[in-house]
Amino acid sequence: MKYKRFHFGQGFRVMIGNDKSQAAQMTLASGEKEGGPKNRHGSADQWLFVVSGTGEAIVNRKKYPLRPGTMILIDWGDFHEVRNTGPAPLRTVNLYIPPAYSSDGEELSRAFTYS
Repeated sequence: MKYKRFHFGQGFRVMIGNDKSQAAQMTLASGEKEGGPKNRHGSADQWLFVVSGTGEAIVNRKKYPLRPGTMILIDWGDFHEVRNTGPAPLRTVNLYIPPAYSSDGEELSRAFTYS
């Protein structure tokens, strides 16, 4: 069993995980974005839950609104970007299955394959 209390600071930080999954927190200031048209995870699904703030997720060139209580699933291999379009910080909890990042936030290198 592991236990961690989230304290949202600025940026992206891996919070807790094991060899099968991990959770991270992300805070984007107004106007900030993370990812881009060529950003994708090679072998991890990403579940993104909006804790506070507003924004949009662009997944495979389609826009999805983000507001508190929104959850989206970004399948591994999907191109994606998250943008804060509101005046307040956009705070999200992100679950990766399997883990996509090292404990210091560096993306893990895994072979990218399609099934």
